[in-house]
Amino acid sequence: MKHLEHNTAPIHAKLSELRPLNVQQVCGGKELIQFKSLLDQYHYLHYDRNIGENMKYMVYDREGIPLACLLFGSAAWSCRERDSYIGWNKNERTQGLSFLANNSRYLILPWVSCSHLASHILSLILREIADDWRQKYGHPVYCVETYVETGRFKGTCYKAANWIKVGTTTGRGRDGGHHTAILPVKDIYLYPLAANFREMLTLQGSGILEQYEERQVGRT
Repeated sequence: MKHLEHNTAPIHAKLSELRPLNVQQVCGGKELIQFKSLLDQYHYLHYDRNIGENMKYMVYDREGIPLACLLFGSAAWSCRERDSYIGWNKNERTQGLSFLANNSRYLILPWVSCSHLASHILSLILREIADDWRQKYGHPVYCVETYVETGRFKGTCYKAANWIKVGTTTGRGRDGGHHTAILPVKDIYLYPLAANFREMLTLQGSGILEQYEERQVGRT
């Protein structure tokens, strides 16, 4: 993968000194190369080719200096604790999975030090990701998930941004199918983007979701 040269001068600042932050979708060109390069160099999971619907974000300070990269993609196919919290049966999960997004990468650049920055960035993106998803793919997402490796992280920024811990993985993999633990154990966090997220994630069958959204629009 091509790695771009970049400034690594230390940034030690208060959040007020960096705001207002600029959150930008990454669509292509040099910005996409930079996004991939930074994740590949500095995220412990590196950059991995993403398949399916996804949103990429770069976050800059008020001077246009890069601070963070975030990648949201397709949700894990099966997760017992998550599915139980939502109230999904197998068929409902199959129908509703595309309305749930997974924050699979979150990188605050290693030379950036700023208290509360990580949770503040999450809050900014969660305000707009449902509309961004609708504009890009023709439908919103109603909830976001993430998986925090317990041996490495405490999930502090997710807790501070009011994500809900709903359980812990068994270590059998993102898509299931294994009977013994083969991967690190991770805490499971969800962030509902709508008060009725359970209802929206379990609506299924031909035309039901479209009819529901039409009724909602008609009430406004």
